[in-house]
Amino acid sequence: MSKLIRVDFEVFGTVQGVFFRKNTQKRGEELGLKGWCMNTKNGTVVGRLEGEKSKIEEMKHWLSKVGSKNSVIDKAEFRNEQEINVPSFTGFSIKH
Repeated sequence: MSKLIRVDFEVFGTVQGVFFRKNTQKRGEELGLKGWCMNTKNGTVVGRLEGEKSKIEEMKHWLSKVGSKNSVIDKAEFRNEQEINVPSFTGFSIKH
């Protein structure tokens, strides 16, 4: 079985009001990832991802280069990456 990791993310750019969170949730679920995402007061989207390292790498690419249809991504930052034994979430949610 491949390693499970957890990583926090923040995406900067035009990522609010463009269904970015909904699409992040959808993409995360497609990749079998667990975690959450939410808007911040300063116009970014933050969240946490948990899952297989290869799937997290795919999600990192999506968050930094693809995004939702009308989003404009300036940059994505990833922090606190660490190996975990079991996910702490049961699915991928959008926090409000």
